[in-house]
Amino acid sequence: MPDPHNPYDHGPDFHPAGPPDEHELLERALRELLIEKGVVAPDAIRRSLDLRDHFTPEPGARLVARMWTDPTFKALALRDARAAAKQLDVTVGLFDLNILENTPQRHHVVVCTLCSCFHSVVLGNAPAWYKSVEYRSRVAVEPRKVLAEFGTVIPAETEIRVVDSTAEIRFMVMPERPAGTEGLREEELVPLITQESMIGVTRLGPPR
Repeated sequence: MPDPHNPYDHGPDFHPAGPPDEHELLERALRELLIEKGVVAPDAIRRSLDLRDHFTPEPGARLVARMWTDPTFKALALRDARAAAKQLDVTVGLFDLNILENTPQRHHVVVCTLCSCFHSVVLGNAPAWYKSVEYRSRVAVEPRKVLAEFGTVIPAETEIRVVDSTAEIRFMVMPERPAGTEGLREEELVPLITQESMIGVTRLGPPR
């Protein structure tokens, strides 16, 4: 079901109505050609799609939880995310990963204005609203208004920085650690960290 509090969330099964667009037609033609020429086996494509279906935000949440609890690891992750991920056996893949810290003074939010570049291996598959033209076109222009539509009100004195992921460099956010979690262990923190908070469209509240 769509999230009623998220104006960009049409639900996990949302697909725009109408015939396939030019990108879908091009992808289909290229896939069929590669299979016909024997470059790619049909089962390899299926395995790749099955793998993508199992991407979750858990690797990113593990990185954040360790950063919250280990200042040395946090410093490394902000400087060299790939090296930090390797310590946790988190696969970063081919793309560079930059981790940005949200603080009371500065709030980061991630977008890909060109298409929908997203570090799925670390953050899970991109939500439908992240890929929407509405989000991509508006968040860079009026970030406070867009965040408010997610229920995230950023104080006027807090700077908002919109970071644009590209084909080579992907971003994730280390959200502020919420009050009430000081006594929790690292493994208890992981389930509290959401994909939306690591994109920067929401802030984490105290645990229930």
